[in-house]
Amino acid sequence: MITRKVWTFFFLLIAPLFLLSPMAAQQQNQPPSQAQGQGQGGMAGMDMSKPGSMDHDTMANPDAARSANESMSHEHMEMNAHMFMTALRPANADDEKRAEQIAATLRQSIVKYQDYKVALADGYQIFMPNVPLPQYHFTNWRYAFEAAFAFNPEHPTSLLYKKVPGGYTLLGAMFTAPKNFTGDQLNDRVPLSVARWHKHINLCMPQKGSSWQQVNWKQFGLGGSIATADACEEAGGRWVPQVFGWMVHVYPFEKDPNKIWTH
Repeated sequence: MITRKVWTFFFLLIAPLFLLSPMAAQQQNQPPSQAQGQGQGGMAGMDMSKPGSMDHDTMANPDAARSANESMSHEHMEMNAHMFMTALRPANADDEKRAEQIAATLRQSIVKYQDYKVALADGYQIFMPNVPLPQYHFTNWRYAFEAAFAFNPEHPTSLLYKKVPGGYTLLGAMFTAPKNFTGDQLNDRVPLSVARWHKHINLCMPQKGSSWQQVNWKQFGLGGSIATADACEEAGGRWVPQVFGWMVHVYPFEKDPNKIWTH
């Protein structure tokens, strides 16, 4: 009989190899267009499909990881050079009803995680627990792997917590989708007339082998000033157009419907 520890090890080892990759998702290799309901220009569903990939570098370095996590850790996000958000589609009653059902299902499935120790026991792992952040992502790699293939509102990829004296307070959750999903595919999971999915783009990382202590993180990373391929090349960095998959935050315990899918 396969034990829980064996399954956990399996998913931690194997899931990152397939998570959100084009082959796993079996989707088109094209970004969402404006015609598909996307806005213009501007963790965790992380693509770790290649050894030595940018995500490995990001997660291995505290400064880069903090930059990545901070960019995903705010309840109210805005589109900028490193953040692309889908545009809201016209509101309609069917979408509102579907969004309410998703939030209700999520709320019922994660209420037990108000005790963060239950989340840890169920396989959620805290990302960067010792770094001061407005929100903390507790990620379940089994559910992240599942999200690469199908949407299950009972299994969010990450839980969102606020650190408080003696532990954590549950705020909400994060769903993920493959990075090459179209607007219509995102809409099939969570309606774009209610929620705005986001992705992290225009990442410039220093060359491999750089001394992390000497890197100017005001320039590099998701919080850095470099946001174009030309500027990254001029700075001697490595350019990554998109570093994670699509994400959407939801706060199902909010009383105001407008705050449940806050942007």
